[in-house]
Amino acid sequence: MRLDDAPRPDQLQPALDTFFRLAVHKAKALNDIWNPADGSPVFTVHGKYTARGWTEWTQGFQFGIQILAFDATGDEDMLRLGRENTLRHMAPHVSHIGVHDHGFNNVSTYGNLRRLALENKTGDGPDLVRLYELALKVSGAVQAARWTTLHDGTGFIHSFNGPHSLFSDTARSCRSLVLAHKLGHCLMGENDAKISLLDRAVQHLTNTSRYNVYFGEGRDIYDVRGRVVHESIFNTTDGRYRCPSTQQGYSPFSTWTRGLAWIILGYAEQLEFFRELPDEEVEKVGGRPRTEGLFLETAQASSDFYIANTADDGIPYWDTGAPGLAELGDWREQPAQVDNDFEPVDSSAAAIAAQGLLRLGRLLGKDGEKYTAAGLKVAQTLFGEPYLSQDPGHHGLVLHSVYHRPNGWDNIPEGKKVPQGESSMWGDYHAMELAVYLQRLANEGAYLTFF
Repeated sequence: MRLDDAPRPDQLQPALDTFFRLAVHKAKALNDIWNPADGSPVFTVHGKYTARGWTEWTQGFQFGIQILAFDATGDEDMLRLGRENTLRHMAPHVSHIGVHDHGFNNVSTYGNLRRLALENKTGDGPDLVRLYELALKVSGAVQAARWTTLHDGTGFIHSFNGPHSLFSDTARSCRSLVLAHKLGHCLMGENDAKISLLDRAVQHLTNTSRYNVYFGEGRDIYDVRGRVVHESIFNTTDGRYRCPSTQQGYSPFSTWTRGLAWIILGYAEQLEFFRELPDEEVEKVGGRPRTEGLFLETAQASSDFYIANTADDGIPYWDTGAPGLAELGDWREQPAQVDNDFEPVDSSAAAIAAQGLLRLGRLLGKDGEKYTAAGLKVAQTLFGEPYLSQDPGHHGLVLHSVYHRPNGWDNIPEGKKVPQGESSMWGDYHAMELAVYLQRLANEGAYLTFF
């Protein structure tokens, strides 16, 4: 990535204004036509959102966009829709025992509503805030109960694939655990054992760093510092690690860039949270040097890998090892080519990673300037052509997202050879979250955190 021409946050404000205007229009239009009984909107086909039965992990993003649109613009219709849809439709997600997605669905809805109420922006009274907090407490505990114990006595939150599977995605779902912990909650186990949600979050993040992130220490011949594997596989009989794997990437030995982005953002957010915790709480889960040191090493290594293995304008291709990249020449030294015959870009990975880069840069201050510049550069590209979806008839906000390249789920336009021109609900949501984050920086508003 080229970083010497990154903008300041205030220079992005005109683009953000355009983005928010489009977001309000498109969120209202989608709400008018979408029947939640048909499933959650996942990605667009020919510009129209469609459902895809796999797991219901995107409904909270749809309603979260509505809530964040109110946050950005003050549009009361957006608040009404976001609140009503959350209260009417999100309860099953709170108690969903079959997924690793609680930090996506429930923090994006109940969490944003709670935050805005505490900022005195919504007029929600104490009873509604307590309802939001109850949902968040239950969500964090249910997520923490999805647990696999390893041979050393630690464990991890297993993915929807089953107890053998540790996903990089889940690093961001750990915010459901730590938020519930902050609200004074715990998971109750057999014989009324109290299980710390903070401890489970630390164990999960520690094992994600240990098994899913590489640090150039010779674990295998593909051990490049900052490379991220989508999934690690364990023998559940003895709790021992077996091998790297992937569901949506090219191979276990390449880096699926959305998995990389989840790591960048997940660890940067957790560092922000842990720096607000009292020392005595952090001591119970390993102490600051051990816990925050590992989180910081993980965030920096993965961010450095992103910067080194992304196109010049900050948009990554869907996997850094995708075989068609060899046909694109020195693809790292030129802007991402949306319209090519070999491999698609993934704007959703960029939207996720940009926020993580900005948060990491802020945490490190002077030492984090390159991460801040990288995050701003990605944002500048995302909120302009050819990524900003300005067609009012297209349901999406950010174009050129990819869902599942190996399975061939992504729409390829007629006459083209790779997916392009479509949006995803997670990409749109994280672009919205990024935009709100930047707007607050530009206007010196309250700093945006999930907690």
